[in-house]
Amino acid sequence: MPRELLIQVSPEMANNEEMLYQYVSKLVHTSRKDIQKIVVLKRSIDARQKAIKFNLKLNIFFNDEVFSEEKIELPNYPNVTSKQEVIVVGAGPAGLFAALQLIELGLKPIVLERGKDVRGRRRDLKAINVDGIVNADSNYCFGEGGAGTYSDGKLYTRSKKRGDVDRILKLLVAFGATPEILVEAHPHIGTNKLPKIIEDIRDKIIECGGQVLFETRVTDILVKNNEVDGIVTQNGETIHAKKIILATGHSARDIFELLHKKDIFIEAKPFALGVRAEHPQSLIDSIQYSCDFRGEFLPPSPYSIVKQVNGRGMYSFCMCPGGVIAPCATAEGEVVTNGWSPSKRDQATANSGIVVELRLEDFKPFEKFGPLAGMEFQKQIEQKAWQLAGKTQKVPAQRMIDFTQSKVSKDIPKTSYVPGTTSIELGEVFPSFLTQTMREGFAAFGKSMRGYLTNDAILHAPESRTSSPVRIPRDNFTLEHVQIKGLYPCGEGAGYAGGIISAAIDGEKCALKIAETLS
Repeated sequence: MPRELLIQVSPEMANNEEMLYQYVSKLVHTSRKDIQKIVVLKRSIDARQKAIKFNLKLNIFFNDEVFSEEKIELPNYPNVTSKQEVIVVGAGPAGLFAALQLIELGLKPIVLERGKDVRGRRRDLKAINVDGIVNADSNYCFGEGGAGTYSDGKLYTRSKKRGDVDRILKLLVAFGATPEILVEAHPHIGTNKLPKIIEDIRDKIIECGGQVLFETRVTDILVKNNEVDGIVTQNGETIHAKKIILATGHSARDIFELLHKKDIFIEAKPFALGVRAEHPQSLIDSIQYSCDFRGEFLPPSPYSIVKQVNGRGMYSFCMCPGGVIAPCATAEGEVVTNGWSPSKRDQATANSGIVVELRLEDFKPFEKFGPLAGMEFQKQIEQKAWQLAGKTQKVPAQRMIDFTQSKVSKDIPKTSYVPGTTSIELGEVFPSFLTQTMREGFAAFGKSMRGYLTNDAILHAPESRTSSPVRIPRDNFTLEHVQIKGLYPCGEGAGYAGGIISAAIDGEKCALKIAETLS
């Protein structure tokens, strides 16, 4: 049996294999030549003290033990060409991993994606960045791979089911992700690497007899006697099925409207909303690492911060070290921000959503919209920001200290947000309770992270698509909709996930439940 060891080492040693072997051999009182292999199981950074350390969990294999490199392979997926069909609406992580699980269980997925494939999406991303043109079906939120493909590829999750998390991570590695994601405390693939992995997943689905249909937007869900019977697409085609996984993501407003129109029960859900703050990465490094220069062995530093302000949580969300801010509108007449990092996280700036928790009572001015009240609250802010910034994809922006002092910034430097910014007093964008909470919150952040509150930080508004403003209720055991048999609300859009990993896990769960009903 290998010997397990928990150690703290310097950043240099953590990045130098021979130094690590020499150090470990001394710790275990043996010669370097007696150690056959050291396997790093987990790695994290401890920056609480001035001397920054890496925490390593290791397995040590000595020469008299058998060691074989773990080979991570895909499951033996069967051919399902002639098997029972299940419609999967949405090709984000929930939909794609649901499709893979269906195949593994001997069922045929028909994946319907309103947007384009990952390569086709690139032209539309260029159009929104450079020309300010929004394709409502193909953008940062919609298209193959979902929102995560071109908006960072973080694999962080709060899921407590480690086995489920490890299964998803291993599947991603089998499809081409770096094995480092199995080790890092905060794994990240990167927007530049995810598209190829997504393509390979799609190719596997098709190779096994499943279908993936792009530019196929669902415009109706057929229901007979409170049971699904199929869907209708935007070109009038009908596809029949008795099982539908609805994995459309948190921005599919037309799906929420369709369900509400058909009297299929949905409900408003609290979410969070705020701004995206951009700092120089060197400044965040100096705050987090307590040094002037982080050196070659430390990665660009992330940060995570949360405060209670006026009885509400205000916190960092989707923090992107060495990253950029992207335009994520899904319709004309609105602006939305998000952030992403390439795999190397080598950009000069760091950005993070800084958002405030909202409550159902905050949506009272929109109560005439019923369960869509939160969505309309969200939509109004995005549309107001668009109008104030000049009715393009430019966003309202303000220097951070200026915002806390209600002062319009005299100038806004060029930021990583390619469409550009317009200097606005951001209090004009948000309701007064939200503005006041953020102003006090940034002051509190500055006390916890010395140097964070600075006019070198630029706030971009709004960060509004943190999670779905609607929940599609489902039975806790069957995972079917509480009213419609055969309909499986799934992932972020239904209110049951919050990121790539949790959405993928939820997709698998729904597929497993469907297989149980058909066995």
